[in-house]
Amino acid sequence: MTVSATARPAPTPVDLCVDARWIVPIEPAGALAQHTLVVDGGRIVAIAPTEAAQREYAPREHVSLPAHVLLPGLVNAHTHAAMALLRGVADDVALKVWLEQHIWPREARFVSPDFVHDGTLIAAGEMLLGGITCCADQYFFPDAAARAYLQSGMRALIGLPVLDFPTPYAADADGYLQAGLAARDAWKHEPKFAFALAPHAPYTVGDSGWEKIVVYARQLDLPIQTHLQETRDELEQSLHAHAMSPLARLHRLGVTGPNFIAVHAVHLRDSDVELLAAQSCHVVHCPGSNLKLASGIAPVVRLKARGVNVALGSDGAASNNRLDVLGEARLAALIAKVATGDAAALPAGTVLRMATLDGAAALGLDAEIGSLSPGKQADAIAVNLGAFQHAPCYDPVSHLVHVAGRDQVTDVWIAGKRIVCDAALVSLDAAELAARARLWQDRMQ
Repeated sequence: MTVSATARPAPTPVDLCVDARWIVPIEPAGALAQHTLVVDGGRIVAIAPTEAAQREYAPREHVSLPAHVLLPGLVNAHTHAAMALLRGVADDVALKVWLEQHIWPREARFVSPDFVHDGTLIAAGEMLLGGITCCADQYFFPDAAARAYLQSGMRALIGLPVLDFPTPYAADADGYLQAGLAARDAWKHEPKFAFALAPHAPYTVGDSGWEKIVVYARQLDLPIQTHLQETRDELEQSLHAHAMSPLARLHRLGVTGPNFIAVHAVHLRDSDVELLAAQSCHVVHCPGSNLKLASGIAPVVRLKARGVNVALGSDGAASNNRLDVLGEARLAALIAKVATGDAAALPAGTVLRMATLDGAAALGLDAEIGSLSPGKQADAIAVNLGAFQHAPCYDPVSHLVHVAGRDQVTDVWIAGKRIVCDAALVSLDAAELAARARLWQDRMQ
């Protein structure tokens, strides 16, 4: 009698398999050598040893990256994308002078839907080339920003700005809220978009405005993101005017909670740290901008020790001047060591998580993005560590933070779609972006 061998099941058809030298899924921590990311329908199916993946899956597209690290797309948890058009107009000045004498006057003259669309498109191209697949944007004319993000293919939490004073966008807090919520209604079904209420700061929005913001946030289940205690002057002026810190004032008005995102949070009193922790708030650390404007160093280690979720942001290109989350991760790690006197503060794995999963959590998107986990959106980036400048590589996680940079990002996928291929934009025309930037420069000179 002849006994036939058991037939091996046919490989499962999938959209994409990406083989990589290492995969850093973020959760769990660490790096997996010689593994494959399996994607179907825009979502992650599995991460498997490459030999096993080749047996088990039949991809319609197969990408081999033998010298690369594959990791989740980076999350820029705070930026003003359209301000890419104001990059470098006022360097080497303090925040108050920068805003009042340089930025606000230019915005009053030039900000328009076209300005926001073009600036956001340029910023999206820069972010995508640097491995940023999702950002939290906060600027005027969010409808124009949404059109740019849709064109780029990028994921975004779009902030709806609120101020008490007039700008080309709106006249008062009510006008900002009405215009912003109209933009949200127009775009709320776009799957790559989420929305937040984005009052500028405690010192530019009065109590009545904040109370309305809280009502809308609760009714519509929207997060609130705002600049908070970025400078020592802001803290001292609030103590003088209100006999409490800006954060304590916002808490009194009902602003704080798990949907509250405090940007900068540089000058925090001990009571502020405890309040952020008790209310399960999020903080976005923007080290490059804070150093450039001499605002200070946020107490990130102290915040994390109390269990506060801390993400990373670039701020706008006008105050940084790069939209570079890998650069922010390295800077955050280095200044934390100096600020605390502890060389073990913020190790590479911690800041890489801040740049990915913790950023997603701050934006309320961690169920969908931020780690390479089965079931999540297939937002992934590849970083080439094959050059001699990156050799030897004993720990790819450490290399991503302390050796590599955004120029080593070669490929970007968002929801399984390749947006950057071989370090070139697929969805946008780089020459056209450069032309748009030159046009606006000529107008503003």
